[in-house]
Amino acid sequence: MNSGSTDASLMLHVRPRQLLLLARLDAHRHLGRAAEAMNISQPAATKLLQQLEDSLGEKLFERLARGMEPTPYGEILIRYARRVLSDFGTAREEMLALRSGLSGALRVGSVPGAVPELLAPALVEYHRRHPQVAVSVVVETSDVIQAQLEQGDVDLVLGRLTDGHDEAKYASVPLLGESQVVVVRIAHPVFERPTVTLAEMANWSWVLQPPGSPQRGRFEAAMREAGIQARLDIIETASPIAITALLESSDMAAVMPASQASHYARLGVLRTVPVELPVRVPPICLITREDRALSPAAAQFRRQLLGGG
Repeated sequence: MNSGSTDASLMLHVRPRQLLLLARLDAHRHLGRAAEAMNISQPAATKLLQQLEDSLGEKLFERLARGMEPTPYGEILIRYARRVLSDFGTAREEMLALRSGLSGALRVGSVPGAVPELLAPALVEYHRRHPQVAVSVVVETSDVIQAQLEQGDVDLVLGRLTDGHDEAKYASVPLLGESQVVVVRIAHPVFERPTVTLAEMANWSWVLQPPGSPQRGRFEAAMREAGIQARLDIIETASPIAITALLESSDMAAVMPASQASHYARLGVLRTVPVELPVRVPPICLITREDRALSPAAAQFRRQLLGGG
């Protein structure tokens, strides 16, 4: 890369279509399919990429027989392109919201355990106060929604900081800490027994969150610490709908926060198994980026969650 060139002068040579091409190449890893996704010819895509590489003085993709792979320089610029496209999409959403008489957009990422007790009541009150704001919610595991926060796909997160992220880049405020419980369907045969132990549950079939989620890691660690070495029979999903549907139609079990279990118990869907589960997960936190200013809509929701009105 030309060290004598300033960022401003280099930016004059970087075109939006080139950034879009980087994002499409990252998705397809094939120049022809990326060009097709952009509705341009393959020679035009080749020219766009070559011009960008010439401007930056670095090779961004390796041309392989099976397709294309980004170089380390390409990986860096792909992350930048994704942020630019995400920020542009957010700006368009806010412009459309203003045109519709609304005042902006709020995009929240949340772990399932934060929804019943924390997120749902807060959103109901927020929508009552600010009906003009367009709200979208993504419910996933902490590692997934934190990656979305990193990419700018959500404004703030209700979850937990996961390993591999630089904590200095985030502002994190604990909001909700609670125990984890085992849940099954209402008419599960376990309730016909006088007692149940962790060792017995090792033989059950489970619906657990995917590897990388704090809950999954701590549950498996708790089983090992209890001396249970059996390989668990597991279906992996982070979807609350999939979890409840699987539990309702089988004798499988799942682990979830006590407040989430109480929510499903009130609906007559699930029931908590009377066994102490030695699983302690960190509290659910309100997480935002230190280096990215919140939109007015997101800033107001943050204030509400922190008790500031």
